[in-house]
Amino acid sequence: MSRNSKTRRQGDPIQAPGNLADQINQDRAVLAKKPRQKQKRKFEEEDNDQIIDERLSRKIIQQAREQQSEFDNDELLAISQEDADPQSIERINRIKKNRTEDSDDEDLSAQEEDFEDDEVSINEDDEKALEAFMTGQPRRLLGDIIAEKQAEKESAGDNDLDPRLASMYEQVGQILSHYRSGKIPKAFKILPNLSNWEQVLLITQPDRWTAASMYQATRLFASNMDAKMAQRFYNIILLPRIRDDIDEYKKLNFHLYMALRKALFKPSAFFKGIILPLCESGTCTLREAVILGSILAKNSVPMLHSAAALLKIAEMNYSGGNSIFIRMLIEKRYALPFRVVDALVHHFIKFRNDTRELPVLWHQALLSFVQNYRQDISTEQKQALLELLHHHFHHTIGLEVRKLLCEYKCRDEEDEQYAVMDEAD
Repeated sequence: MSRNSKTRRQGDPIQAPGNLADQINQDRAVLAKKPRQKQKRKFEEEDNDQIIDERLSRKIIQQAREQQSEFDNDELLAISQEDADPQSIERINRIKKNRTEDSDDEDLSAQEEDFEDDEVSINEDDEKALEAFMTGQPRRLLGDIIAEKQAEKESAGDNDLDPRLASMYEQVGQILSHYRSGKIPKAFKILPNLSNWEQVLLITQPDRWTAASMYQATRLFASNMDAKMAQRFYNIILLPRIRDDIDEYKKLNFHLYMALRKALFKPSAFFKGIILPLCESGTCTLREAVILGSILAKNSVPMLHSAAALLKIAEMNYSGGNSIFIRMLIEKRYALPFRVVDALVHHFIKFRNDTRELPVLWHQALLSFVQNYRQDISTEQKQALLELLHHHFHHTIGLEVRKLLCEYKCRDEEDEQYAVMDEAD
């Protein structure tokens, strides 16, 4: 027997030629079953897709965005190696712009999940005590302010806008009154570049904007305007809207909260357009002070801007909410100049002859000041504060304030000690 015949016996059996038709029919049957298997596999994949939870979906989307970002980086690198023709530059700007908008939307969505929108718990006794120190006129709604501004423009004869421009921004206002997410109209993006931006802005009727629109507008003005112009937007539009929202819902919408955080990117405009006008109004409620004070407490603020704000607030007429802002800024523990420390001491001492019962918030602000800056005051100021406790003494806070003042040396006492040590050397 040949070698080939032996090999055939050890392998799979070979069908006789008469069974070839059966093999063909068997192959056809297998081919006919494959679509059903694919269909079954498709149903199984759909079932698996339904099992994927929302968290995993977010991770998948995030990975896809990261891959897209890597692709954009490669494209930017390839474009940079080319000649800097106008089309290439336009492509670079478009990629960067889309990437910024996507990242901002992604960050906003992630922060919204962690945002606590519970109502701020307010002590009724503290609220009533603060109401006794309110000296300003009743606040005006944002709609009333806008109507007043428009009436002033019409009476001054400044209504010389092109009808087509006015019609376009009326439509933009309608879009912003329903906006929830996504891209904002391009016509709105160029608004900060217009010389008469305030007049055009009023056409969009900001009192009808959604909270998400207010956030986008704040981000736009904070990024594209100088501090002076941003301050005006904060004061005329953002602050009244914030106060309206807190008054109506007893809490602050997430997008408006994020708008305040975005406004803080221009700290000078934030203080001059929001915090200081609110304190000067004399109508700042306890709820408003707590919510806006939390913005200062949770975010980084440059020392010089905070010091200037403390100096201004300390010199204002007391309205209750001032104590919250003073305490929030004090507890950031800046190395304040002595001029600011002296102004804060004078702020507390001027209540020595005040016969009204001061709220607990005032005593808390005094305690925070003594805890953080007791070694920066002079001996004379220390004695004045101890005398102040005889006129306004809190049964628990007052004891701690007196203890801290008596235990630590003042700045002039430390200077004398160092001078003696230098002479001894």
